[in-house]
Amino acid sequence: MSDPVSRAAPEPPAQRLMGCPEWVYLLREFETLYRYGSAGGSRAIRSHRKRVRETLSAVIETNPEIVARTPATKPVAAYLDRALDLGERGSLQGLARALRHVSGRLTWEYGYERVPRTLERKYAYCEVLGPQGPIRADRLILGLVLFAPRTTYPQHSHTEIEESYISVAGAWSENDAAVYAPGSLILNRPGDEHRITTGEHEPCLLAYAWTGPEERLAAPGMKLSSTRRARTARGI
Repeated sequence: MSDPVSRAAPEPPAQRLMGCPEWVYLLREFETLYRYGSAGGSRAIRSHRKRVRETLSAVIETNPEIVARTPATKPVAAYLDRALDLGERGSLQGLARALRHVSGRLTWEYGYERVPRTLERKYAYCEVLGPQGPIRADRLILGLVLFAPRTTYPQHSHTEIEESYISVAGAWSENDAAVYAPGSLILNRPGDEHRITTGEHEPCLLAYAWTGPEERLAAPGMKLSSTRRARTARGI
């Protein structure tokens, strides 16, 4: 009697966003940030907020696929629990709590081929939604960036990408212009040079959103500015 024909087991169906409530809740917290936060009278910030939340709402409606990325850590992730503790006490406690529920599934990375040694233990980011995120989207990137205390993130800019940061925990400054507390939003237009510094004692956790052409979001080509260019941008 011949052996029965062997058949490969069918592949399990792809996971979708609506089947993963913890990711849904995190995206809803991002949507809340960009729907109800103040634009401070700025037309540019108001337009950016609208663009982010409308694109995010459209992504959620499509029930996108969840792509399992291997969780990865970086040295700065040792500060994540403290940053979330701070966030849960402040105005963005909803986002901090939602983030804690997925913290073990995040993929922390640097984004640069060569990272300055001074940053290796002080910085990392994780993409939540976007071309490389577990929640796939082409026209919007949402994520978190974490800084250790006493960090200087060097001067840089983004070609064709508009970027906003919203403070979740910790105090920080951009281009040494002001100190931003949790709940603050900073908008960087494409090509704007910016440099971030953090406070002396506590870590800093920022939520960020990137909008721009699909091909640029898929391959942002992150580079730090040259020393000469950075000094010129700061008027030195």
